[in-house]
Amino acid sequence: MRRANNIVIALISLIVIIPSQGQTKDPSDVDTIKHLEQDMGTAMIAGDIDKLSQIYADDFATVGSSGKVTTKEDLLHDFKSFHDKLEWFENGPMDVQVYGNVAVAHASVREKRSRDGKDTSGQFVWMDLLEKRDGKWVVVRSAGAKLN
Repeated sequence: MRRANNIVIALISLIVIIPSQGQTKDPSDVDTIKHLEQDMGTAMIAGDIDKLSQIYADDFATVGSSGKVTTKEDLLHDFKSFHDKLEWFENGPMDVQVYGNVAVAHASVREKRSRDGKDTSGQFVWMDLLEKRDGKWVVVRSAGAKLN
């Protein structure tokens, strides 16, 4: 849990550092990223591995509350094997900040989910770091925490 908190703090600190790079106010980028985040959850529910593969960068990584690093390959395997199953989700209000070809999106989410057959549902907060590569936004890093 401590590692996950450190990652969230590190990502939040990017919000302080990156503004010096010049925030972009292009509403189409913000809308595209909000749509991508919604599509991500929809693809998880459907088990759409091809769509998830397009959303996550090849070098994607996240650190879970246990301290385990999860890569894109790990994440896709978990959804292919039904190790991780999202049944439904509802994002709260989402904030997206775009800084050139880098963006940060964060929100809360309520979800019904199971992992290894165990119910892991609840309310969470999440933050994704995205980068525009070859004209498309992809998720390169992610962090989240369960709310009590």
